[in-house]
Amino acid sequence: MLRTLAAIAAVVAALVVGTQLPAQQTPSPARPATPASGLEIATFASGCFWCTEADFDKVKGVASTVSGYMGGHTKNPTYQQVSTGRTGHTEVLQVAFDPKVVSYAQLLDVFWRNVDPLDKDGQFCDRGSQYRPGIFFHTEEQQRLAEESKAALVASKRFSQPIVVEITKASEFTAAENYHQDYYKKEPLRYSIYRHGCGRDARLEALWGKREK
Repeated sequence: MLRTLAAIAAVVAALVVGTQLPAQQTPSPARPATPASGLEIATFASGCFWCTEADFDKVKGVASTVSGYMGGHTKNPTYQQVSTGRTGHTEVLQVAFDPKVVSYAQLLDVFWRNVDPLDKDGQFCDRGSQYRPGIFFHTEEQQRLAEESKAALVASKRFSQPIVVEITKASEFTAAENYHQDYYKKEPLRYSIYRHGCGRDARLEALWGKREK
């Protein structure tokens, strides 16, 4: 996002400059994927985790969300490190959900509706492997459901291009720095300008059609 924000129009860059913290800022301690009693964990990557968090927080049955990093080789990476694209991580969202209220299959539907499944080199205006889309499964059942959902999308022939979303076993998760958590709530104006400037919703509408109100 740092590079992307710098590329947006000058007025947008001026508004978002306050989102950057000193390079020495250290990440929050990694949070283990251990759900509270009765809850389960899901992990999704659909580009900027500010936006992924905002999308999943709206879902009934989602108890909490944490933005962070997964899929890399550097221990406890910082945002600045991940942003270089050299740690191997991608930005992800860990979702704690109540399966009695919302199923994992329903969360997969939310994921697909909020990702560009044709873009393996980033998402929307955010470019680089640190924004690659993916589903990280925590159980064999999640793996089965994720693979079935991807296969169903391929079979639907909705898109002529390949579906490039990776389905990978969940690995070590590092929570992002505190200023990233609930960013859309903390900085609603800057978030709104960033999301619009990135073209996320316009691209999603082109891919999936208008959202239901």
